[in-house]
Amino acid sequence: MSKGRLEAFSDGVIAIIITIMVLELRPPEGSSFEDLTTLLPTFVAYVLSFGLLGTYWANHHHLLQTAKTVDGRVLWTNLHLLFWLSLFPFGTAWVGDSDFASMPVAAYGLLQMFAAVAYYGLVRSLIAAPDQTPVLAVAVGRDIKGKLSPIIVLIGIPVALVAPLLAMAIYLAVVIMWIVPDRRMERALHD
Repeated sequence: MSKGRLEAFSDGVIAIIITIMVLELRPPEGSSFEDLTTLLPTFVAYVLSFGLLGTYWANHHHLLQTAKTVDGRVLWTNLHLLFWLSLFPFGTAWVGDSDFASMPVAAYGLLQMFAAVAYYGLVRSLIAAPDQTPVLAVAVGRDIKGKLSPIIVLIGIPVALVAPLLAMAIYLAVVIMWIVPDRRMERALHD
């Protein structure tokens, strides 16, 4: 099966998700700088979600560039990932509109965790795809970041119930962890 359609479809869905999120950003009622401060929670939630979606998009791209083949299981695990990512506009809006209330921040963490687990499943299904090049498995290696991400987010979820801003910082740490360049896939493509 060709991986080109899978990559194009995924790119389109992620672009639509980001578009939906940015359309949720509304200007303030007033015209002063102080009026902008009321939008700070919404903007912070947007920036965090944009960073998350950006890292998923970049890593998805590297993953598919390193893979040689896809099969039906890969298509379904990819859709599973896209499902969780498609809920980010909802989670982002809820966190921002609630001014970082405990329950929305915890739910946002759950959303992040489900997306991380779905991405991990996609990686595993790609590695197991028939006729897959061993380069992908070598590039993924022990996948410390892939295994650590959902655990860190899982820690943030109960924290959100007592300290929502601290939970948001924990979620941000995961984004930062993934933004730091990971050269495994690029090395695999060049070797």
